[in-house]
Amino acid sequence: MDGRLAGKAALVAGAGSIAEGWSNGKASAVLMAREGARVFCVDRNAAAAEETAAEIHAEGGEARAWQADMSVAAEVEAAVAACLDAWGQIDILFNNIGLQALGGPVELDEADWDRLMTVNVKPMFLACKHVLPAMVEQGRGSIVNNSSLASLRFAYPAVAYSASKGAVNELTRNIAGQYAPQGIRCNAVLPGVMATPRITRRLKEVHGDGFESVLEERAGIVPMGRAGTAWDVAYAVLFLASDEAAYITGTELVVDGGLAASVRGRPWSEEMGG
Repeated sequence: MDGRLAGKAALVAGAGSIAEGWSNGKASAVLMAREGARVFCVDRNAAAAEETAAEIHAEGGEARAWQADMSVAAEVEAAVAACLDAWGQIDILFNNIGLQALGGPVELDEADWDRLMTVNVKPMFLACKHVLPAMVEQGRGSIVNNSSLASLRFAYPAVAYSASKGAVNELTRNIAGQYAPQGIRCNAVLPGVMATPRITRRLKEVHGDGFESVLEERAGIVPMGRAGTAWDVAYAVLFLASDEAAYITGTELVVDGGLAASVRGRPWSEEMGG
């Protein structure tokens, strides 16, 4: 299978989907495989990782599934070692692990603050820590970290989420600056208003049968008039991972239908669920 990633091996952390449908990680893993990459699908949920790998196999691609909690150093090290044992290289790392919690400093529990800082930042640090030596030895590599538009602007009270995603941006820039001379690039994608399984499930839990009207309200603040899909993120990840982005590092690619540039939009309310 020839394509934009032919001959490359990719490790996708958070490659499964939390519910039925296409998550950012699942869509990105499948799209990379369609473009010729061998994809190592890592997820804390073994069944979700297997499902993504099975989708790739069904389309004629090459993939392996691996269960790991990417916030645990030993499990990250084992996952990276297994990928290198399978294919001898890691050309692409997509860090796609994250959680959200609503609330400002007064409303948010300290435990939720600690949880988001751990889940949204630490796995990316650990994955980079263990993948970068292989990329340095290869003399090449592309790292893409999944951040959020909430790292750049206020949308609704979600102080831990915004702060943790801001940390992801700075992690990205720091790695990019340090490793650029060694042929390794590091960038971030920043999704805006999205309609992925994780978000849809949360809105269903909060709003019940009225979740569809909330989805429509969220989409209404986007200049393009719709929420983004996992495929919108996946194509951005594909570009940054590919050699087409060979001169791009240390930057954030916003995927938001024009929301960040708009003056007509309004901040999302907490009731809209992020």
